[in-house]
Amino acid sequence: YLGVMPAYSASDDALTTKLVTFYEHLKDSSVPSHQATVLLFDPSNGTLKAVMDGSVITAKRTAAVSAIATKLLMPPVSEVLCILGAGVQAYSHYDIFTELFTFKEVRIWNRTRERAVQFAGAARGPVRVCSSAQEAVTGADVIVTVTMATAPILFGDWVKPGAHINAVGASRPDWRELDDELMKNSVLFVDSREAALTESGDVILSGAEIFAELGEVLKGTKPALPEKTTVFKSLGMAVEDTVAAKFVYDAWSAGN
Repeated sequence: YLGVMPAYSASDDALTTKLVTFYEHLKDSSVPSHQATVLLFDPSNGTLKAVMDGSVITAKRTAAVSAIATKLLMPPVSEVLCILGAGVQAYSHYDIFTELFTFKEVRIWNRTRERAVQFAGAARGPVRVCSSAQEAVTGADVIVTVTMATAPILFGDWVKPGAHINAVGASRPDWRELDDELMKNSVLFVDSREAALTESGDVILSGAEIFAELGEVLKGTKPALPEKTTVFKSLGMAVEDTVAAKFVYDAWSAGN
């Protein structure tokens, strides 16, 4: 799969496109499934200003958006963080979530236990490796799903009422991470309605109703409802790469 994600932000005076490749089930696990490059242009004349490692930008901006959603939607008292998956996005989410929030316990589960143990060993704080997804999820206040699952691995009857879920994997219309019960009995937030209704199997196949885009909550036109069980379905938007790339370029320029 090769994706091209162009975007322009007038407010940031930034024009970019991201080229991202996705290879499913690689035998060589040392190569990431997703690889990306971001090209930053001068919006006034189209000159190429920079070529950036899009994989780093993708990992950081995706986790940052999940953190914004979590800040708005998580229960007022949140003590347990659960991460399902142990890939690149698990690391970036762990880093920003433990920097911004204070959790008493962090749990990790991965289909391959070896990678979960490796993740726990690399973490800057204590992480409990769980033997099953259900064990990891039970009683958790904030759940992050960052897996390559094509069928549900998170079920509604496991989830603590009032918990917040960031659903980051399953970015195809026939792939799932969350079951119907969880999707239909939670308040559903998305980054983009248009994208969710064409790309997210969790949304399309469950028939769950989208309550709001995250931007609507940030603007104050829709309430956050942190007292409810909430799901934020993240698919990623090109403008997130644009803003992040411009931020990196400006910081680099200032230092030079």
